[in-house]
This record gives sequence, structure tokens and C-alpha cells, in this order.
Amino acid sequence: MHRSILAVLFGTFTLRFSTGLTGGLLVYYLAGLEGFGAPRVTALQVGMLTAAFYAAELVLSPLFGMLSDRIGSRKVMQYGPIFGAVAVVMTALTTDLFLLGVTRWLEGAAAAASIPSILGFIALATSRDEGLRGRTVARFEAATLAGIGLGLVAAGALWAVLGRNAFYLNAVLYGVSYLIYRYGVSPMSEVSVETAHAEAEELGAGGVAGVSRGFDFARYRRVLASPSVWLLAPTWIAVNGFIGAWTSQSLFQLVSEPRPGFEDQSLMGGFEPAQVSIGLGVTLLIFFAGLFYWGNRFKRYRRTTIMAIGIVGGIAMMAATFGLNHAGNGGLLIQAPLLLGAAGGLFVLAGATPAALGMLADISELHPDDRGAIMGLYSVFLAVGQIVGSILGGGAAEWMGVDGLLLASVGLLVLAMVPLRWLRDSEHLVGQSDTAVIAAT
Repeated sequence: MHRSILAVLFGTFTLRFSTGLTGGLLVYYLAGLEGFGAPRVTALQVGMLTAAFYAAELVLSPLFGMLSDRIGSRKVMQYGPIFGAVAVVMTALTTDLFLLGVTRWLEGAAAAASIPSILGFIALATSRDEGLRGRTVARFEAATLAGIGLGLVAAGALWAVLGRNAFYLNAVLYGVSYLIYRYGVSPMSEVSVETAHAEAEELGAGGVAGVSRGFDFARYRRVLASPSVWLLAPTWIAVNGFIGAWTSQSLFQLVSEPRPGFEDQSLMGGFEPAQVSIGLGVTLLIFFAGLFYWGNRFKRYRRTTIMAIGIVGGIAMMAATFGLNHAGNGGLLIQAPLLLGAAGGLFVLAGATPAALGMLADISELHPDDRGAIMGLYSVFLAVGQIVGSILGGGAAEWMGVDGLLLASVGLLVLAMVPLRWLRDSEHLVGQSDTAVIAAT
């Protein structure tokens, strides 16, 4: 089982690397689409294309999560790389924005198939070992962020060397992910699913993975209506909205041709892909330092405390970035403190998402026969937030440039903070039975 856990973590990294690589390549592709005979692409259109990816993840994750509960997670996680490979090949062959939207939907389907099944597998494999669960969940988050981040970093260099052919290379990388899931995850892991199911039935729990159970949408609705699920949702969605606003727009704003009327904003266009890749690499290192630091503080601080500190750090990062955007030629004396402030805010922000994921894994213990469906909510919360952030960030950037993006981001972070007290007051209920939760509320 431990070998299979390592395999799914490595497969998560390679799959997310392909996702990040496609996202970065697509930004460079869209920024220069006029050179391929297509009309100029606006910031709002970029946001809409990003939203298409997360719309697919939102709609399809619950279905694939339930499917993994029914037929086994190992089988379902293999579907994702197939969808991804088809998507990137299609991207290289078209400049039509509608078809590019279809490819983003297929990429979203790749994540929707793989991530809930992987997280359901992890929740089951670590259900009897809290130490293993903590390490595995943290490594999953690290693999996800490392994959996406390094994919974005590699995109600039690969685009400069290969152009559109980099999409074909990414199809090969998706094939690597498929091979990992196919041959790295032991078929015996499916036997353990059946064993856990039988044991749970003996205990009266109703089954864990439901290998022989059909789809039950009424059951899934009851899971969604569980108070324990909605203890977490509002803050996580808002934080993901903030992340979505930046992942969909920051690269596009940096590499696009500077727009008239925004000459006072230093971060509005003119940067080379290689420069952006270096900046992303530094950003990734800072974020990982924060991720591992806060990951080792879970025993000392409540998870809601870490989330609150992270949100405040994000607001501080936005304030420093606003200063950088208007620093102009102020020189190193002005820019250096602002850069340090932005880096410090990013370091603090890093703890928010693994803390939320840890809470979701605890909630899955309340529904041991629906682990895939529950852990699929990771993708649902992520997708809802990213869709809102992508569209909001795109519209704000089209209206006010980087300043608009900063304004929208701060608004989302403030919204994330508002329900956090309610989540904190109820945090002690997570891990109890639903009956206890309902009685307490």
C-alpha cells in the first residue's frame, strides 16, 4: 500500500505538471494569437477560458468521485491523463476560441477524473494511521503545487524553443501519468477497498468504498447537506477565488503588449517569457518554504488559525504588489522592501490550503462509504472559487489593469475572512458524527 501511495503522489505531480504547463503555454499562445491569424484576445476572454477548465472540474468531479467509490479509485484515476492528452493535441491544432474552450473543458475533465479518485484512495489508505495521513495529505498538496508551479515555470522556456509543438510534448507527459497510475499503483489496492468495505459492514457502517454499490444521487445529496461539509466551504471557496484571479491573469498581464492608458502601472506588460519563468521559480520556492513551515505547525495551531494568518498574509502581499505596480523607476531602495513584503505575505499565505485539505480529510471519516465523493469536494470547492476568481479577475483587469486585479483579490480575501469565525467556532465539531453535529447546532 505504501508503494501505491508514493505512486499516486508522483502521478499527482506529473499530472499537475502537465496541467500547469498547458496553462502557461496557453497564455503565451493566446497573447500571440494574432500572429497565427486570429483576432486579439482580451483579458476577459482569458478569464472565460480558465473558467471553462474549472467548470468541467466542478460538474464532473462529483460524478467521477462516485464512480471511484463504485468501481475502485485505481481504475478511475487512469481516465484523467487520457482526457488531458487529447486536450493538448487539440489545442495545438486550432486557433478558434470556441474549440480552445472545448480543450479547456477536456483538461478540466482530466482533473475531475484523477483528483477525487486519488484523494479517496489516500483517505482510505491512511484511515487507520493519523501520522501517515498527515504526511500524505501534506505531500499531496506539495505535489499539486510543485507540479503546477514547475509546469508554469517550464512553459516559458518550452514556448521559446518549441512554440506550439510544446503542446505535443505535453501529450507525451500525460502518457507518463497514465503509466504511473496503470503500473505504479498495485491492483492489490483494490482488494484493500473491498476488505475495508466488508469490515465496515460488519461494524454497521454501511460499507466504505461501495465497490458493488450502484450510483445513489440521493445519498450524495445527503452527504452534501451534512453540516460538517459546510463548516469548511465558504472560506475555502473564497481563498480559491483569490488564487484563481491570479493564476488566470497575472501571466497574461505581464507578457501582453502594454495597453494605452495604463502607462503608470509597471506590471502591465512588456516582460519576456524567460523573465516570467525566473520570477515564477522564485515565487514557487518561497511558497514551498511556507508550505513546509506551516505544515509542521499543525500540532501547535488550530487549522482555522493557520487559515486566518494565511489570509492576512495574502492581503499584505497584495498591498506590497500595489506598491511595486506604482514604484516606476523608484530604484532598489523603494522596490526591495516592497519585494520583501510581497515575499513575506506569500510565505504566510502558503499555510491556508493544506490546513483546509486536512480538515476535509477529517470530514471524510464521517462518511467512510463515500470517501471518493467527499474528497471530490476538494475539486468542487476549488472549481467554484477558480471560476469566480477567473471571471472576476479578468473583468477587473480589463477595467483597471493590474490595479483592478489587486482590488478584486483583496475583496475575495476579505470575503474569505468573514465566515472564518463561524468555521472556527464549529471546528471542534469536525470529526464527530453527523448526529452530534446536528445536535450541537
